[in-house]
Amino acid sequence: MNRSKPHHVLGTLFLLLALLPLAACDRSDRADVDGATGPAFLQVGEFAINRISPERTEVRDGAGRILVLIPREAPIPADCAPSQVIRVPVRRVAAYGYFDIAVLRALGVLEQTLVGVTAPAKRWHLPEIKQGMESGRIVFLGDAASIDYERLKQSRPELVLTWDPSVIPLLDELHIPAVVTTTPTAMCLNTRMRFVQFLAPFFLKEREAAAYFARIEAALDDIRARTAGLHPQPKVMWGDIYEKRVMVEPGNAWVGELVGLAQSDYQFKDVFGTACIEITLERFLYSGRDADIFFTYRTGEMGATSKEALAKLNPLIKDIAPLKRGKVYAPLPHYNQSADRLDEILTEISAILHPEAYPGYRLHYFVELPETEPAAKERS
Repeated sequence: MNRSKPHHVLGTLFLLLALLPLAACDRSDRADVDGATGPAFLQVGEFAINRISPERTEVRDGAGRILVLIPREAPIPADCAPSQVIRVPVRRVAAYGYFDIAVLRALGVLEQTLVGVTAPAKRWHLPEIKQGMESGRIVFLGDAASIDYERLKQSRPELVLTWDPSVIPLLDELHIPAVVTTTPTAMCLNTRMRFVQFLAPFFLKEREAAAYFARIEAALDDIRARTAGLHPQPKVMWGDIYEKRVMVEPGNAWVGELVGLAQSDYQFKDVFGTACIEITLERFLYSGRDADIFFTYRTGEMGATSKEALAKLNPLIKDIAPLKRGKVYAPLPHYNQSADRLDEILTEISAILHPEAYPGYRLHYFVELPETEPAAKERS
């Protein structure tokens, strides 16, 4: 979840994005700098990479901070504060978010570099992290909202990947470089695909990033081909009602864009802002009156085991159309840790929206919720 404050609603922006090619979310100059790997300049949403020379690459993170990447043996540039400088390839990383860790996995550096995480061992499904925590190579740093900074310092990270800009001053005091990996607006589809290319220079893994991006592009090409001209277009909602808040994925997020790309109608396409944005209860229920498919944030571990169970968690949700006559899907526990399989996840969502285009497809990241609890069925 992106914890930055949501921006105002700009409904027309989603419509404009839908008319633009994916390349509109990034800008790159393919001229290499003295043989350096990758483009001389690459913009990935609000992130950017500028290769000044083989000895210096400047990056802009999600908080708008400029950081300087230099070879490990190079002296610190005279025009930079030490907290700005990161020696590459980075060998020790602490990371806050599941998405950032999955990107490390996509780059092939997870096992070699990760030393600290903000989720305890029982929440992990990635074997590399479970094994790393068992051996003591990866440490639990405490919840992201209450990091044990002494433990963080002892883990000796050369870089911290965080969604929380408020921790930067303290990390500067500890002389630990950090990159803010989220922005006030949700990642569009192309930014989510290309974020691997933003992190690649930190580890000198540009070729691996390019291969990962090409794999996702191929998946999107296949989705376009399979779903072209399909009707009817299902109406889709993605979010949930909690005790005090109603949260959804906005239209400018990768989810909303994918739904449109896969010939479907996203019910929150006019909502703009941060990922997992708060909306009014009235708006959620209004959008649910004629929706066909509902993706809940809740996993089975959080009580999403059937439509019946979901309705009991919050009776306000029981009358939306997907619970009464449509379909409801919940993410499996490993879904949030699987962004390195983004091509497979995009394909699976498309298969859920248009099963007729994917005969025989079996779900791997989501589960369709039954009408009632399995135990109740057996008793009846």
